[in-house]
Amino acid sequence: MNDTQMFTIALASVPTMLTVLVGILINNSRLSDVHSRLGELRSHMDSRFNDVDRRFNDVDRRFDEMKEMWRTELRRVEEVLDARLKHLEDR
Repeated sequence: MNDTQMFTIALASVPTMLTVLVGILINNSRLSDVHSRLGELRSHMDSRFNDVDRRFNDVDRRFDEMKEMWRTELRRVEEVLDARLKHLEDR
């Protein structure tokens, strides 16, 4: 094999190598795009979960407020009933 034949073989394989290299670079850029989109999706999902957590915390707080209100109201009713019962016992 002489130098001309080797040069011809090398020159024939250059377009294939360039095509593969361009394909690798394009694939790498697309993977970077997918990675950034996944990061955006992850941050969006985190914000949605945080919003849901905040809403559940608000609901828990409202239940606690209602529970305290019912306790105070029941205590007041109990005091009224005790006063009436004491009044009836004093008769």
